[in-house]
Amino acid sequence: MSGSVRLAICAALATVAAACALLPLVDPASWLLQAVLLLTVQSAAGVAARRVPLARPLTLAAQAVVTLLLLTLVFAHDQALGGLLPSPQALHEFALLLRDGGDDVGQYAIPAPLTDGIRLMLVGGVLVIGLVVDALAVTYRSAAPAGLPLLALYSVAAGLSDDGSDWLWFLLAAAGYLLLLLAEGRDRLSQWGRVFSGGAPHPAGMPPSGLAGAGGSPALAPVRTGRRIGVLALGIALAVPAVLPSLDGGLLDRQGSNGGAGSGGGTISAVNPLVSLQDSLNQPENKEVLRYRTSSQTTQDLYLRIVALDRFDGTSWKSSERHVTDVPSQLPSPAGLGPSVRVSSIDTSVSAADWYAQNWLPLPYPASRVEIDGRWRYEPEGRTLVGDRGQTTRGARYRATSLLVEPTADQLAAAPAPPSRLRKEYTEVPDSLPSVVARTAREVTAGAANAYEKAVKLQDWFAVNGGFRYDTQVQSGSGSAAIVRFLKQKEGFCVHFSFSMAAMARTLGIPARVAVGFTPGTAQADGSVSVGLKDAHAWPELYFEGVGWTRFEPTPSRGTQPDYTMEQTPSGTPTDEPTTEPTETSEPTAAPTASDSCSPDMKKLGTCGGAAAQQPDNGASGGGWSATKVTSWSSLAVLLAVVPLLPMLWRRRIRTRRLNGSGGRTEQDAADRVLAAWRELTDSAWDFGVLPDDSLTSRRAVARMVRIAGLDDEPARAAQRVAEAVEQVLYAPQPRPVTGVADDVRLVLAGFRAEAGRRERLRALLAPRSAAQLVWAAGQRWSALVDRWGAPRWARWASQLRTPRGQQEN
Repeated sequence: MSGSVRLAICAALATVAAACALLPLVDPASWLLQAVLLLTVQSAAGVAARRVPLARPLTLAAQAVVTLLLLTLVFAHDQALGGLLPSPQALHEFALLLRDGGDDVGQYAIPAPLTDGIRLMLVGGVLVIGLVVDALAVTYRSAAPAGLPLLALYSVAAGLSDDGSDWLWFLLAAAGYLLLLLAEGRDRLSQWGRVFSGGAPHPAGMPPSGLAGAGGSPALAPVRTGRRIGVLALGIALAVPAVLPSLDGGLLDRQGSNGGAGSGGGTISAVNPLVSLQDSLNQPENKEVLRYRTSSQTTQDLYLRIVALDRFDGTSWKSSERHVTDVPSQLPSPAGLGPSVRVSSIDTSVSAADWYAQNWLPLPYPASRVEIDGRWRYEPEGRTLVGDRGQTTRGARYRATSLLVEPTADQLAAAPAPPSRLRKEYTEVPDSLPSVVARTAREVTAGAANAYEKAVKLQDWFAVNGGFRYDTQVQSGSGSAAIVRFLKQKEGFCVHFSFSMAAMARTLGIPARVAVGFTPGTAQADGSVSVGLKDAHAWPELYFEGVGWTRFEPTPSRGTQPDYTMEQTPSGTPTDEPTTEPTETSEPTAAPTASDSCSPDMKKLGTCGGAAAQQPDNGASGGGWSATKVTSWSSLAVLLAVVPLLPMLWRRRIRTRRLNGSGGRTEQDAADRVLAAWRELTDSAWDFGVLPDDSLTSRRAVARMVRIAGLDDEPARAAQRVAEAVEQVLYAPQPRPVTGVADDVRLVLAGFRAEAGRRERLRALLAPRSAAQLVWAAGQRWSALVDRWGAPRWARWASQLRTPRGQQEN
């Protein structure tokens, strides 16, 4: 097997090893086998092109064409010419699949279903990375830079994955890259003949080779040394993170994305809508999200629920993968709701803002009927509606009939044990949850006679008597200890309170989940109710057999605590019949007014007095920047700060390499060090305004530097010594060894700085004139490329094609 073929195989293996990091992102993993098969054909095309041989750009172009044909055959064969050749219709199909794939990525969290769009993005991405790696490592014989696309492929997967096996994927990706480097090193050494063996002594009477170690002992074989270095580096990379502080996800770990149903897949993947909740809360303006009219006389319990998070992994809450169906004309009765509980029907007409694009439909809970146009699907377990194929709430107008469930404290206290299936699923807590959480829950609920009393004690501990403070400035934290930190510091906002109460309820055997949505909003003068961004909220739902999923409100000064959790139930009986018929909703406004109502929980706290303004439940007081905006602006600031410093960094690197290089011990090595120091001296003089003149000898060039820069005696003598050393190297029949040249150059450089003004010193440091060599080098490489592959070369080929073969041979 030739070295080129071996290198191509290793490049393909390195790409596959890095692509394995994408496996946790999608289920099933059958796409990887397809990617491996197509990558094999792509690599084989490169091997064949290099055997012809074709020019390097043509080899790359041939592989790109083969890649396009393969993708067309797999993903757009119905629209292709002959099932293989890409046509405009096939390209349009690619665009549609990529668009759908982008929508799917935005809808599904990990692990996402393998839709056609996601499959194209995965397989196509692996092929593109494989093409770049093959071109760099095999076609252009530079394996080291091939690590950049491999790193990009691994980083994307590692940044999204949360399955806890990142070390395994890193090990595979690193092993693939090391394999590629070793294959290239072996190929380079083989071009010099037989691969060196460190164990074979040199023949008697022959001088030892440059591979001999100190003291004449044979050096280790380069390949063996490379393997040991690679294994050592890989071991360090795996061991160091093990002893560093944990960097795992946090209590508010933003995993997943806004969710939606698949395109006919029949399931909805695990989605964390807290991403959109947190982004909304960080907006500086309390823009109106939606406006509604309702037949209910009171709206204090009319929470607009988006989705329920029912899966708890110890660090965050997510929604489980559920089956979705078409939206029925009449939604089924809520699970667990018995006939003895008082229920009244409410009609609500909702108008969403044109800018509000949410995949989940905000609804009063539990809804019994929903009238809405568009592509919507129904998830029975959470009783939620989710958009299908990109359907969102943007500008949606819909009507919902919901139930106002009014259980009494006695009914909740007498609730029997929940079904075993539901209890097992909704009381599950991971082993990683610190024991202090369960211990605190038992201490808080000590003396409670039943699950209802335990739930009320938990709610009151958080909201009233536990010493907790509502603070939007508190960071969410990270790791499984974040909930413990919240319980200790007792500061947070709605997500902290709802997550913690639900987790503690589960440790007590009470089925619990977290709901995400909006508080009832602010009543308007025209009879409608406005819901803004700052009404976004999260609250726990606990299950009681005979009542069903029941809302609790542990967050201080937010929302309303339900009447069935209060010691004294307010008098007054809600009417069973609607008092006003809902009318067409008015257009949303951008600035809702503040509510002047006093909620029951504020009465319980004794903080009512005059008009009470509702404190916004946002991630930063007075609004703030989203994480995306902070990251974008931070990246831009870093870019603007780093780019101007690149010339300075380049000069420092070149100076260090020229003056600190150790090299070998031969006369040629010593001469190279002297010439490198001379180049540094002329470049440093150039930085301080002394333009180089290649027509001068070293002695006359130094005299010119001393005169123009005005150097003192010591720097001037040091420059003369450097010039004499250069003359020895270039002109002496037997050059004498010269030492201290680098120190002399540093002394001259100090003289340049001492004689220059402050502005000139800053110019030489931040914008060195000798950095122009970078531009010149780029221009020379471009000219060489044009000369090699431009019109003259093509003209010669064309001339040869027009010349008869017999004349060419003559």
